Amino acid sequence: MSLTIEQGADIMRRLRTAIAARIVGQDAAIDDALITFLARGHLLVEGVPGTAKTLLVRTLASALAVRFTRVQFTPDLMPSDLTGIAMLRDASRGFEFQPGPIFTDLLLGDEINRAPAKTQSALLEAMAERQVSTDGVTRPLDPLFTVFATQNPVEHEGTYPLPEAQLDRFLLKTIMGYPSREAELAMLASHEAGFNPESTTVPLSAPVLAAGEALALRALADDVRVAPDVQEYITAITRATREEPSLSLGASPRATVALMRAARAAAVLEGRAFVTPDDVKDRVFSALRHRVTLSPELEVEGRSADEALSAILLRITAPK
Repeated sequence: MSLTIEQGADIMRRLRTAIAARIVGQDAAIDDALITFLARGHLLVEGVPGTAKTLLVRTLASALAVRFTRVQFTPDLMPSDLTGIAMLRDASRGFEFQPGPIFTDLLLGDEINRAPAKTQSALLEAMAERQVSTDGVTRPLDPLFTVFATQNPVEHEGTYPLPEAQLDRFLLKTIMGYPSREAELAMLASHEAGFNPESTTVPLSAPVLAAGEALALRALADDVRVAPDVQEYITAITRATREEPSLSLGASPRATVALMRAARAAAVLEGRAFVTPDDVKDRVFSALRHRVTLSPELEVEGRSADEALSAILLRITAPK
């Protein structure tokens, strides 16, 4: 199955509308979620409790009509709780592998930074290679496999910082802050009209995609053209993070590729078969904020990685 860029953009608009009907006032996070799925990446969603992080992922899964599994990360969660275990069901047949929740299309790792590092790292092979190795056997995951992980800000009690190697495997990191006054009033009106996000009998969204369209959408993003001058612009941004005095750790080469992949998917959302400098600018923060480290001095002052990235964008001239 193949799609034109116009068909792909129409599907993405309908997905965005379906999700925005449930997730009010979080347009940037919705776009990041759609771009992540389209670009075959994984998304880290950060925000304080109650800002609809879990609801965003559940609504996306409902609109995509894909297999969805949610895992609540806790301090006692073991790696086998994700990947599965071998069980002896019949002595004559020996051990049989019982797949864990990771064998799905869309995996929601809720509050991922509440689990210890050993369990967090169990996701690493699956995120990087889309396969799981258990009992000496390598088992492939579904082609649509995507991890959407939510986390509370790391200074909250009972949280563990994710290792840099795992953070680098997330294509984007989106921040879900408190909604505006108007958005919060719209949420109340929705609940007053009968919306119940905890209901399991009514789907959060009607399916938007038909069979095979998810893979076709991803193939569409792969064909988006990135001109040489835009490639130069992407490279200049990521390389500048390694020389920025306010950053003690710059973006990796993987970040350069991630920024281009995200910009390609963003172009599809806008109905274009080519990437513009604005596509790149709009994704710089979500693609790089978790891949750079602020210097200790500025961190003490309460500065953020986004401020350092803003300064870099101001210094680098975008192509015309």
